[in-house]
Amino acid sequence: MDETEFWGLVDSAREAADGDPEDQSDLLVEQLSQLDPDAVLDFARHFEARSDRAYRWDVWGAAWVLLGGVSDDAFEAFRYWLIGQGREIFEGALHDPDALAELLEDFDEQVDGDCEDLGYAADEAYERLTGAPLPELGLPPTPREPIGEPLDFESEAVLAERYPRLWERFRA
Repeated sequence: MDETEFWGLVDSAREAADGDPEDQSDLLVEQLSQLDPDAVLDFARHFEARSDRAYRWDVWGAAWVLLGGVSDDAFEAFRYWLIGQGREIFEGALHDPDALAELLEDFDEQVDGDCEDLGYAADEAYERLTGAPLPELGLPPTPREPIGEPLDFESEAVLAERYPRLWERFRA
């Protein structure tokens, strides 16, 4: 599975779910369950690699502004959700996390920004197909700390300065 196929599966599940993150997860499991186990492993590698790429302080800060605070676990679920938004939004957020203010058409912090189940869609599909748990993917381990310079998430002034567009749209 190449990158285009990966994003195609993510997009088709999101579109069929009409943007509902939990429905998207369920639909993705169904789509992946129609593939062979090796393709599911490839999907899992693509997904995990993108989650690791987004494990950055600046992305965490954007999540903090959007959601009004984000724990370690919630940041993982945010990264999964961000992947679920598709290539354009994901790559745009990694290029400039503050650009999420323009990239996200709608954002409801009660529904959006959190989709832990999406991160386990490949695990569930693989187990359905093989009866065995998803094996190790052979990827480098997730960094112990996010990439980049830490931010003071507790300082509204720091967040407003670092993410002016997000702050204006979602916190002002």
